[in-house]
Amino acid sequence: MDQEEEIKYFVRVRDTDLDGTKMALVALTGIKGIGRHAAKIIAQQAAIDPRAILGKMSDEEIDRIRTAVDNYASSVPTWMQNRPVDILSGKPRHLMGSEVGLTLEEDINTMRKVRSYRGIRHETGQKVRGQRTKASGRTGTTVGVRRSKV
Repeated sequence: MDQEEEIKYFVRVRDTDLDGTKMALVALTGIKGIGRHAAKIIAQQAAIDPRAILGKMSDEEIDRIRTAVDNYASSVPTWMQNRPVDILSGKPRHLMGSEVGLTLEEDINTMRKVRSYRGIRHETGQKVRGQRTKASGRTGTTVGVRRSKV
């Protein structure tokens, strides 16, 4: 009788539970800050088959993936990082996991503090990136068209 390989349904990488039933390339995109292109580069650096099922990989291969994820920012050019110029340090960074959301909130709060146009739009809940607001993006009681009484 054939014995099936034991599959790990969850693989923990960078404080994120990845789906062990998916291919390594697809599962790595479950980490915030890693897209398909970054996942492909990480798979190449870890010297694994990107089409292999993540849960069936050995512990040694998963450790290589963890190392590749941790060293991703130092091994790619600046233009491939999701934060080419950090506001505080001025150096390039690549944010992953919970850092993405925390940094976004921090940036929005900074814009509010300095009273930039974008910060004010964030405060008032209006559209930030130049979209039109007359017909779309309405919230609250402004939805709909009012007719004047004849």
